[in-house]
Amino acid sequence: MSPRRPINADVPTTEGKPAPEPAGTPSEEAPTEQLAPVAAPPKAPPASSPSKEKPPRRPKPLAPKLLAALAALAVVFIVVAIVGSSGGGNVRSGEEVAPAAPSGGGSPAPVEALAFPAFATSNTTRIGGSDPTSDAAGVALAVFPSVTEAQRPAAVTLVDDEDWAGAIAASVLMAAPVRAPILFSAADELPEDSSEALAALDPQGSQATAGASLFAIGSVALPDGAGKVTRVDSGDAAATAAQIATLRDRLFGKAPAHLLVASSSSPEFAMPAAAWAARSGDPVLYTEAGKLPPVTATALRKHAKVPVFVLGPPQAVSAAVLKEIGKIDRHVKRVAGKDPVANALALARYRSGSFGWNINDPGHGFVLARDDSPADAAAAAALSASGTWGPLLLTDGPDTLPSSLRSYLLDVKPGYTTDPTRAFYNRVWVLGDQDSISVAQQAEVNELAELAKIGGES
Repeated sequence: MSPRRPINADVPTTEGKPAPEPAGTPSEEAPTEQLAPVAAPPKAPPASSPSKEKPPRRPKPLAPKLLAALAALAVVFIVVAIVGSSGGGNVRSGEEVAPAAPSGGGSPAPVEALAFPAFATSNTTRIGGSDPTSDAAGVALAVFPSVTEAQRPAAVTLVDDEDWAGAIAASVLMAAPVRAPILFSAADELPEDSSEALAALDPQGSQATAGASLFAIGSVALPDGAGKVTRVDSGDAAATAAQIATLRDRLFGKAPAHLLVASSSSPEFAMPAAAWAARSGDPVLYTEAGKLPPVTATALRKHAKVPVFVLGPPQAVSAAVLKEIGKIDRHVKRVAGKDPVANALALARYRSGSFGWNINDPGHGFVLARDDSPADAAAAAALSASGTWGPLLLTDGPDTLPSSLRSYLLDVKPGYTTDPTRAFYNRVWVLGDQDSISVAQQAEVNELAELAKIGGES
């Protein structure tokens, strides 16, 4: 790829080389590899998701806000180039950032001027994009800072920004050995945040990616100089997921340890699958609530002796579908909670053999997102396969932490008796701006994750 000016252009590099420029306009000249379509029903629209207006496309000006001011800081602040936009509109570099004044008038509070605690607290860090596209770009740069060649991914997965189901299924490509983070695109144009992040990530392909620098899920716009592109484009959720599972088998060179079946009609119950797929390399397949799609049945038969785990309660995946899967593969179990928040907690706590997070004690990472933004599950998937590796947890509103989630975080709250430096710690990524998850809710999560003294004398 030959980008013009990446999102982290102003950060000093250790290589002493001038920073490259961002990617240009989409090109149709990049060599592509088209996977053979899976036998599927006629194309259908992508699985339903919460309605959302697409933001107006803008010309590609300078790097995102706060970049110049933060360029001399640690590499982690590269992420603020995208994620620091929470609640503040789209301020570009070179413009003044006016922090809110306190209610009593006078000068802005220092924490507001510095974007704390909205950006980070002692136990949380926020990826504060205003939509999944900017969240995904922030996550990708948090996991792959891309200041040196060794910090860049070999490939990136581009997914249609309206295809939450394809994005969750594509999360499996973040698992080793491929390790391709997700960015969102569109049919007509690569969004600005994705373009700048892709320019910084600068994937070049590798043996693990079969030479591909991009995996394109759906009919998405590509940047100039994209290199080798492997396309997956079959239309409906079940067929797309089956193709991605086939691609995963080819790239990984082995069968999966488990198969995960999620609902294509209840995205809020499918969301936790993205984090597990990225962490484990287990592919995600889709079913309708009351009927198993033929293309999914075919994919299950390919690995008929591999254990199958169905994610979601009966209203998301019916007992009839579970029985139908059992006829193909008798090793099938359901992991479920009564609502989306409880469903995510069920997978976080669950263990059966080598399947499941089994997080029932302190000392872990977590990712927190809203249950009405399924694409954010895919955007955040790379965080569950790097750093403090942890499950996706869901909250159901901007202001109040659900009682079941609060109880869980209390259950796994870390403590120490004599020496806090030898304790276990919890760390939480918060996804979305303050309209999605407020600073008050983030502060509550921070308190629940805080190391506490539980007895003894220091």
